[in-house]
Amino acid sequence: SRQPGRLRPAPRAAVRAVGGAAGPASDVRASWHSANMNGDKEQAVAHQAQAQAQRAEIHTYASESMVYAMNWSVRRDKRFRLAVGSFREELNNYVEIISLDEERGQFSANPALKFKHDYPPTKLMFMPDKEGSQPDLLASTGEYLRIWRVHDDNVRLELLLNNNKQSEFCAPLTSFDWNEANPKQLGTCSIDTTCTIWDIEKGEVDTQLIAHDKEVYDIAWGGLGVFATVSADGSVRVFDLRDREHSTIIYESSTPDTPLLRLGWNKQDPRYMATLLMDSPKVVVLDIRYPTLPIAELQRHQGPVNALSWAPHSSAHICTAGDDSQALIWDMSTLGSSQEPGLDPILAYNAGQEINQLQWSSTQPDWVAICFGNKTQILRV
Repeated sequence: SRQPGRLRPAPRAAVRAVGGAAGPASDVRASWHSANMNGDKEQAVAHQAQAQAQRAEIHTYASESMVYAMNWSVRRDKRFRLAVGSFREELNNYVEIISLDEERGQFSANPALKFKHDYPPTKLMFMPDKEGSQPDLLASTGEYLRIWRVHDDNVRLELLLNNNKQSEFCAPLTSFDWNEANPKQLGTCSIDTTCTIWDIEKGEVDTQLIAHDKEVYDIAWGGLGVFATVSADGSVRVFDLRDREHSTIIYESSTPDTPLLRLGWNKQDPRYMATLLMDSPKVVVLDIRYPTLPIAELQRHQGPVNALSWAPHSSAHICTAGDDSQALIWDMSTLGSSQEPGLDPILAYNAGQEINQLQWSSTQPDWVAICFGNKTQILRV
């Protein structure tokens, strides 16, 4: 039977996602399953017995409101800490920082680390500082880029950054990415077609450029000085800060004017990236050495895909999640090894509700976090 913390390829078969919405964390056991589990009753009993012997593989936190933005802490000394943002269609929103008590197996939220946020944050991200040698910073985007400093007993706003030099008002920011290769550098993208590269240490704009013909929906760093973006114009573009006048179009939607919503760049093998099309159950995987033609299209979701995350410890694995309530993990190393068309996921989990957010922990690679409704859930893989 499958051992927790390991991903392994499974023979091609129809996805049968089992498991469901979690109850109290202490009562829940592992609910990831090989996507081809068709074992007999005896195997099922043995699997259940093994699961009972393991500690809980799922932990759930319920917020007051529906949640959307969420991300893991990067610091090694804050292993099971996450920031979670509310999604209320109004000005008054909030961000809370939650932590897992590993002994009790339950999430807790310190009320002192819950703070107001104007409008729902579109993304949250802790500073990529694994050793904890820098200040404990958290960034959020909404109508502005905000940098927060997290203390043991409070969270304070350090910087409020506006990318519009001509006005105190700023076009809404759709997303951002903090550059792991250069943590003082953070890139935002906006509905005004621009991308802005910030120097966080100085609190100043380093570079601003018109990236696309329409709204820019996501941005991802691929290394030192290199980033990519996706847009409502249906294209993936790669930029190199050494040549700011030009960009390279890596992919364009096969259906004209189909927006691309999310972008993930494989940190373990930067030749690969993946993107999501609006209202589509398909995930497009790209090799930047071969522009325009996807190397794979992952097509086993039964509804629109909302989020994706490459494994932080493996170049071959990616997790996707969507409106079909499923989180699926795929093994890309099997591409081209089968004569049968398409690729099946190796693991599947059903949350029981539409999943709108997904993040794979970079310091805890055995754990994936998802958001659905008002719940944040972490799953051991």
